[in-house]
Amino acid sequence: MSFLSLEQVSHYYYSPTSYTKALENISFSIADGEFVSIIGPSGCGKSTILSLIARIMEQTEGHIYVDGENINDSSVQIGYMLQQDYLFPWRTIIDNILLGPKINDTISEETHQQIKQLLDDVHLPGTEQQYPDELSGGMRQRIALVRTLITNPNILLLDEPFSALDYVTKLKLENIVSEMIKRYNKTAVLVTHDLGEAISMSDRIILMDAKPGRVAEIFDIPESIRQTEPFYVRRHEEYQQLFDHIWQYVSEDTVGERNHNHEGDN
Repeated sequence: MSFLSLEQVSHYYYSPTSYTKALENISFSIADGEFVSIIGPSGCGKSTILSLIARIMEQTEGHIYVDGENINDSSVQIGYMLQQDYLFPWRTIIDNILLGPKINDTISEETHQQIKQLLDDVHLPGTEQQYPDELSGGMRQRIALVRTLITNPNILLLDEPFSALDYVTKLKLENIVSEMIKRYNKTAVLVTHDLGEAISMSDRIILMDAKPGRVAEIFDIPESIRQTEPFYVRRHEEYQQLFDHIWQYVSEDTVGERNHNHEGDN
């Protein structure tokens, strides 16, 4: 049964004289605890989908449901992890992590115990009194993950959170984030331009077409890959075959052919 579903969602951006159709008739569902990646060319509306799920914006047409309830009427908690960590440099790590609980007025002794456990989970114990500029980029992103998880979100949105990191750090962080999402049973949606990253971390991949953004294809990741740590997926015997299969749909020529076929169906 689906936990999060988008049904015939379209979104337009308006200017004084015209409008841009960012998304057209987007429909897909995500099960509770599932990890789904959204890939596609620039301008296909990947980040717009995250903003609609996060309730930062409201779709122009269609509906978004969480557990059968309209998302705007739901009390579901949604966490959003961005490309940059956005830690306040003048605050200690513990004070940065406590921003959400402080705003929600939910700080307790249990909160501090949860933070300690989460810092242990991301392999950064004892960093509470340090400042962000004392940490590397990968360490700061792990702190951003803890700051997101401490609010206990039901849905975790990831907008290219590894794109600013060097390759080795990125691979290590993929492992940590994937492990944490599974351990705490979060439903996750990742936006990325990195097909290898999507294959390594996901249960399914949604490929988008652009102008306007449409769902082009949805790919299931084989169980054998899903049970492998992301760091080792790229060595998996099925990885290259799957990568090449999806790449056929990602390539610009194929997208052009697919759009032409859609137009011919209308």
